Amino acid sequence: MAEYYFMSQLPSLDGIGEQMALPIAEERFQELCHRFLGKKAQKEIENLTLIPSRSPEKSSSALVEAWNEGERNLRLALGKVRADKLKKSFDWENGYLPSELIKVARMAVEMESPMEAEKFLNQYRMDFLESLRPMDTFCEDSVFYYGLKLKLMMRIRQFDEALGEAAYKEIYNSIMNGDRLEGLQ
Repeated sequence: MAEYYFMSQLPSLDGIGEQMALPIAEERFQELCHRFLGKKAQKEIENLTLIPSRSPEKSSSALVEAWNEGERNLRLALGKVRADKLKKSFDWENGYLPSELIKVARMAVEMESPMEAEKFLNQYRMDFLESLRPMDTFCEDSVFYYGLKLKLMMRIRQFDEALGEAAYKEIYNSIMNGDRLEGLQ
């Protein structure tokens, strides 16, 4: 019952463009979660991340586990494609990535503008998250879906094209000079 009351209070995130202000701040969302959700769901909300660890962690939510695995695999695909492009080795535990992810990663890596690549990847992530959207709007997984969508929407709004371009060039040059290989955290 708490999820019903809670979800009915949240503003819709559907149809909000990149330039529009978000109707809710993450802090307010977290505050509402602490007020209306049980301890287990609150813990899950606190652990929501756009950057899952390289090794899978258990979650009480199938949606969160699916998100983490999908994002982890996307990041591995990006790492593999970038390493291949630089003719460097890339080792990961599984050795298999879906061809769709490799295709998405190649498209992103081949884009000339890092900002356009980020927007492309963000849209891919939004579409992937949408494929996980629960049918029941008032269940705990809907709260987790909402939290992840809010994080994705906030992330794209934080980009500064000029700063990003400079950071990209610095990282790219350090990789080309063999200083380091960027990858998953």
